Amino acid sequence: MSPPGPAVLPEGIESAPTPVLVVDLSTRSVVRANEAAATLTPGVRLPVDVDAWGKAAGLTDVDGRPLGDPWSPLHRAAGGQHVAGEPVCVGGNEHDVLWLTAVPLPGHGPQGVALVVLVRLAEDEGLLDRWLDLLRSRALANTDAAVVVTDAGGPDFPIRWVNPAFTRMAGYEPHEVLGRSTTLLHGRDTDPVVADRLLRAMRDRRPATEVLLNYRRNGTAFWNEVRVSPVQDSTGRLTNFVLVQSDVTERVLVEHQRRAALAAAEETRQHLRLLTEATTSLTATLDTVGAARLLARLVVPSMADFCCVDLLDEPGVGAASRVAATHRVADRVGVLYRIGELVSPRVGGSGPVSRVLSGGPPVLIPEMPSDRPIVAANDPEMVRLFRELRPMSMVVVPLRARGRVLGAMVLGTERPYGRRYTQSDLDLASNLAGRAALAVDNARLYVREHQAALTLQQSLLPEPPEVPGLALAARYLVGAGEAEVGGDWYDVLPLPDGAVGLVVGDVVGHDLRAAAAMGQLRGLLRACAWEGRGPGAVLDRCDEMVHELRMGSMATAACLRLEPHNGAARRKLQVANAGHPAPLIRTPDGTVDWLTSPRSPLLGALRGVERRESRVDCPDGSLLVLYTDGIIEVRGADPDELTDRLRDVVAGLGDDCPVEEICDRILAAMYTPACQDDVALLVVRVVG
Repeated sequence: MSPPGPAVLPEGIESAPTPVLVVDLSTRSVVRANEAAATLTPGVRLPVDVDAWGKAAGLTDVDGRPLGDPWSPLHRAAGGQHVAGEPVCVGGNEHDVLWLTAVPLPGHGPQGVALVVLVRLAEDEGLLDRWLDLLRSRALANTDAAVVVTDAGGPDFPIRWVNPAFTRMAGYEPHEVLGRSTTLLHGRDTDPVVADRLLRAMRDRRPATEVLLNYRRNGTAFWNEVRVSPVQDSTGRLTNFVLVQSDVTERVLVEHQRRAALAAAEETRQHLRLLTEATTSLTATLDTVGAARLLARLVVPSMADFCCVDLLDEPGVGAASRVAATHRVADRVGVLYRIGELVSPRVGGSGPVSRVLSGGPPVLIPEMPSDRPIVAANDPEMVRLFRELRPMSMVVVPLRARGRVLGAMVLGTERPYGRRYTQSDLDLASNLAGRAALAVDNARLYVREHQAALTLQQSLLPEPPEVPGLALAARYLVGAGEAEVGGDWYDVLPLPDGAVGLVVGDVVGHDLRAAAAMGQLRGLLRACAWEGRGPGAVLDRCDEMVHELRMGSMATAACLRLEPHNGAARRKLQVANAGHPAPLIRTPDGTVDWLTSPRSPLLGALRGVERRESRVDCPDGSLLVLYTDGIIEVRGADPDELTDRLRDVVAGLGDDCPVEEICDRILAAMYTPACQDDVALLVVRVVG
């Protein structure tokens, strides 16, 4: 039988369900199509250019490109090439696939013809499997992610295939990795825990995703995100694992930087909180030892497992005493104090604490020796205490204020869980120690001022003198938060004419200046009273001298003059008041009255004011109570209620109650730690 002509299809193909084309190679045109092929291009008349026919049929390659592309199978078939079988899609739909084969038939026409056959894959399971395999291979080969396919069997899951992206990422060529273990990229810093999780997932035949540190062929490290997926065949048998790998170094580094920044910010916040708390707490105390103990409590356990504070008696000289020690375990505080006794740090001595006390720089010991102490290593007791304490890391910083070293602070962590201190910890400890040192120095300055003030106060307020016919007792108490000095005073002055002057007063202010002004006023009042003047004239003359001498001070005062008997049955009592709380008088019959003489302005307030006097009888057995306002003016209390309480206390006294006991009973009833002002109290019983 002669070969068919260019427009004739072989017998039986015309009615075949599979599309078949005859392409004239000389004109690159479709000259014949069977019925199945014609249904792909309804309305198209032959002959037609092969590219036009493919476009009319909506055919594309697997990448969605028209079949007119020089590399497409239909284009190559029209060029006379043999096409063993390649997929083409209908309408770009990868699920509607035709398997294209082309065979050139020479001898028909100038250049011959080609027979093109298109078989639907859904109609041929073998071709469909080949198509799916091809799709998978093309997808895995062309993806940007590194892909490794391994066997599912064997302990190491040997590598069977890698794509080009794996070679680009890891640097290994395919022949260098085939048959090798999936641990090929592991190195010295690969986390074995993470690597073991991946292997366990593969042994358990389940998917997994992990990020771990891997190494390229040239030794450089990178962070690799590995996604493991098991692959099964059509029977459900596990055949392979697909490991999709991505270089996520930049992402991991950014995350690490973010976490480091957050940790640094949190650390800074904690440091600022600690510094703020320390500043607030330390500036509120004027107790040297209290400041040291407060510092130790602030840093344990937030910054240390234990803390010790050693203070010198005098800056820059001598030995230091351990005044404060704190441990997160209360039972070990005694160990810290005992170590301080054994070490006995001193200026000029050896050891970290002694060097810091001698003016040396702060000491950072990131890791202490685990078997012996740094100092006194030959002392068996010291070795035993050291092992009991188990120090891990330590810092020693000076307590330095106003250019002088006052002491040293030791911070430490304990084995086995204590952290190692760094330069940042040393800087924070130095800052805290500096603030504590300032509080300690301020407390010491306060103590010195307190001692000076006490000496001055005692010189200005002597014990009441012995006066015939009178029983006298006096008290002076310091208000809360004040130095033991102020402007309150009392005085008893036997006069040449046999009378007795009684004075109680209060200079405005609470400091050494007020105490000095009080001493001047006391001297002026004594001088004026010595001249035999009445209490009103005494206050007037004193006020005049305050203005003339420009003392610049103001004060309240109650001035009393108790006349001698001079043959009279009752003594007379003259009273003048310059803005001061009224004294009390309790007569032998139990009556209690206020000595309410006409009040006048404070001394030093207004010039030229004449102060009037009042006169009352003062029989033998009478009791006089003179006081300053600190006893009846208490923060948060009603002054009127306190005034009534004072009157009740005096009214409830027995006639034979000693004056010393009267002072104690009045103060017990009236004085509390809440009293902010100083209190001067003078009690006088007229005996005869």
